[in-house]
Amino acid sequence: MDAQILTYIIVGLTFGLYIGIAIWSRAGSTKEFYVAGGGVHPVVNGMATGADWMSAASFISLAGIVSFTGYDGSVYLMGWTGGYVLLALLMAPYLRKFGKFTVPDFIGDRYYSQTARTVAVVCAIFVSFTYIAGQMRGVGVVFSRFLEVDVDTGVYIGMCVVFFYAVLGGMKGITYTQVAQYCVMIFAFMVPAIFLSVMMTGHVFPQLGFGAELLDAAGNNSGVFLLDKLDGLSTQLGFAEYTLGSKSMIDVFFITGALMFGTAGLPHVIVRFFTVPSVKAARSSAGWALVFIAIMYTTIPALAVFSRVNMIETVNGADGQGVPHAEAPSWITSWEKTGLIKWDDKNGDGKMFYANGETNEMNIDRDIMVLATPEMTNLPAWVIALVAAGGLAAALSTSAGLLLVISTSVSHDLLKKNLMPHISDKKELMYARTAAAIGIVVAGYFGINPPGFVAAVVAIAFGLAASSLFPAITMGIFSKTMNKEGAIAGMIAGLSFTTIYILYFKFVNPEANIADNWLFGISPEGIGLLGMLVNFAVAAGVSRVTAAVPEPVQQMVEAIRFPKGSGEAQDH
Repeated sequence: MDAQILTYIIVGLTFGLYIGIAIWSRAGSTKEFYVAGGGVHPVVNGMATGADWMSAASFISLAGIVSFTGYDGSVYLMGWTGGYVLLALLMAPYLRKFGKFTVPDFIGDRYYSQTARTVAVVCAIFVSFTYIAGQMRGVGVVFSRFLEVDVDTGVYIGMCVVFFYAVLGGMKGITYTQVAQYCVMIFAFMVPAIFLSVMMTGHVFPQLGFGAELLDAAGNNSGVFLLDKLDGLSTQLGFAEYTLGSKSMIDVFFITGALMFGTAGLPHVIVRFFTVPSVKAARSSAGWALVFIAIMYTTIPALAVFSRVNMIETVNGADGQGVPHAEAPSWITSWEKTGLIKWDDKNGDGKMFYANGETNEMNIDRDIMVLATPEMTNLPAWVIALVAAGGLAAALSTSAGLLLVISTSVSHDLLKKNLMPHISDKKELMYARTAAAIGIVVAGYFGINPPGFVAAVVAIAFGLAASSLFPAITMGIFSKTMNKEGAIAGMIAGLSFTTIYILYFKFVNPEANIADNWLFGISPEGIGLLGMLVNFAVAAGVSRVTAAVPEPVQQMVEAIRFPKGSGEAQDH
């Protein structure tokens, strides 16, 4: 059975599983729609959190970034992993103790202000839409190759699937669907990594193969280490050494910081800690999620290197002089049909050649590396199909979580808690589903017209979260003196500064998006950390010259800081 048929079968079976779970776990109340009833087991929630957090950026794009940029790609690994530790230790137990449905709910009550709640809703929606654009793009990339449709059609198909189980099941359906998606994606990611590690280095664990010697044709150690070979190939082709970075230290610091603090401010991840029954369960859930996340994140650098070496040797040939395009492997011709690989025969010799600079004839989209690796390395057809299913699981799981944030922000925080306080539970649920449906349409548009490759778009979303929501949440937990005026001014200042900077370099004047023109040498991907500092500074300054925090609110903050007890999630 060929890879195409297997792909249809495996992807079809996984989609059927997701939709079946959505029907089985259909939400019947707002509590089930928003926080899955508040009774999810910590291990189950940890697995769902891992799937929610490990989006298409992690599964599809991150290994591609590390594969193409080498050491520079480590900022994403450090930022996203460190950010989850920060979220788990610094914020999750305290927010669970507060016992609300959403981040805007927390901010609105903590800062005793409907205006603060509304600003938080705007921030949450802004972050979520930016993030989901990357996910929908990931869905389109997967479908475009493995279901042999164009990228736009792939996005439309993904929209329909997400609409069904996110709108129908709410958080309850999404939670149990994400458990299934985690199992699919981690198996799909680890299988090719283990295959390649054994084939190239003899090690079963890719993490060990990453630093090991390559095997020769006879299966013995060749005396050449994998990373040394890649460094040599890179310099021969005009690239910087794979293990050396080209980014400035300040940009590395700011990108890592923006990703870390952005992770700790992501509404769709934070809401996961409201689905467990107690503070103790929230801590346990965070620990399990970190374990599940670490399995993939410690494997990504190894898979990136395996893929890079194979890609260079496949395109340039054993002699390094190029392979005739007429004899190109099937994976290249397949991806050329999608437009994600392009060949330009500059010297007219009929051969493909991949290098850095004017001699390069191959334009290879970095988002395809993980998806193309099984074909590239001649792995079994079922592995190719499995990776396709894993890529879709990664993109769809996070898309669903983000859509839930958008729908709850509109129905619960904006309508129920602000504009329409007397609507019924049934009416609120209807508005939530309507908001999710509209959200899918908008997300689909950005998936078809993305502002960049998947991981870069996602990195921008993290920067927006760091500059807007993280300071308000942190000060809300740890500062009894931060008042509503300070929090509101800080959120507006941080989000505005970061958004304007990103829009200028990414959309208004992308030609100027080079290090010489950046403020303090900070790229748009890292500017969120500076925006966060602006937020803190403005909030502190405004808070000093405005009215003090009411005594009952100060007592509430004091109670939050001692996370004992369950604090059942509630909507009052």
